[in-house]
Amino acid sequence: MDRIIGQIAADGELNEMGVYKLKDFKKLLDTEEYKFLKEHPRLGNRIMLLGVGGSYAYGTDYENSDIDFRGITLNLPSDLLGLTKFEQYEDRKTDTVIYSFNKMIRLLLECNPNTCEILGLEKEGYVILSELGQELLDNRSLFLTKRAAKSFGGYAQAQIRRLQNAIARDSMPQAQREQHILNSVQNSLEEFHRHFASFDKGSIRLYIDRAENPQFETEIFVDANYRHLPLRDYENMWGVMRSVVSSYDKIGKRGKKDDNHLNKHAMHTIRLFMMAIDILEKGEICTRRTKEQGLLLKIRNGGFRKEDGGFLPEYFDILSDYEQRMERASKESALPEEPDMEKVEAFVEYVNRKALEV
Repeated sequence: MDRIIGQIAADGELNEMGVYKLKDFKKLLDTEEYKFLKEHPRLGNRIMLLGVGGSYAYGTDYENSDIDFRGITLNLPSDLLGLTKFEQYEDRKTDTVIYSFNKMIRLLLECNPNTCEILGLEKEGYVILSELGQELLDNRSLFLTKRAAKSFGGYAQAQIRRLQNAIARDSMPQAQREQHILNSVQNSLEEFHRHFASFDKGSIRLYIDRAENPQFETEIFVDANYRHLPLRDYENMWGVMRSVVSSYDKIGKRGKKDDNHLNKHAMHTIRLFMMAIDILEKGEICTRRTKEQGLLLKIRNGGFRKEDGGFLPEYFDILSDYEQRMERASKESALPEEPDMEKVEAFVEYVNRKALEV
């Protein structure tokens, strides 16, 4: 892969930012590493669109940035009329993920950030774009609703917790760290209850008391009381809390690599708010953040870090400003609360009828 990227760099044309034009990535499609795109029965001429992902999509790439692709492929007739099921294709060697059309629609209806961004690339960001793919791009407004505030905001809050957890775990005494974990878990539970608005099956109480674990001074305890709670909701709730505790406990002292990860978390937090504000204010998905590139790169390169490993107050001022802007944009947005399912279903049926003919 390094050889291929080097060849692209040798043949490519630099733009004003010193980044090779996205169109040069099309050359990768003819290499041995990417032959699966043409040969796999679920891909080939069934691919609706395929575009760059990650830093190249956001405009935060640098010389050693990884190349990854994200795309959408039509479901097979057997998926639509028979018994086969298909959600996505992944090639880990090239970091390529291609969603089935039907799964993509479900994610878009929730304004899922990772899938919304696939529909917001610049034209040059698409290395494959079929007629149906273009029609999907032309109809992306069908999926833009005020749900973006919760979806993008939820992802951003998860990034913020990662920052808080990583910084706190190195500097706080155990008892204070336990309180920090409790706060993070409670925040996660609030998001869970917001997602399940009709959640009325019982109650849960989290609190700190003298530890039973001899290695701790104090630890978090739980009192839970539920009746007639769907098992999947129960599993989801505990999964959310387990994820917070696990991510907090499994990382030890930070090294240079961990600092880089923290910087990326900090950058993506701001980027998520930027994208959400565009959707809510303008009804547009803008994945490549050209105007804010300088700010995002400064964050990623550690420009807002303190010597002790924390973040400067200026970063949190910026973060607070974007949070407030998103909250205001959500209240004032002209977007509907929910998607027009009649129009969505008509479009999905139209595409899937076409899929039967491919």
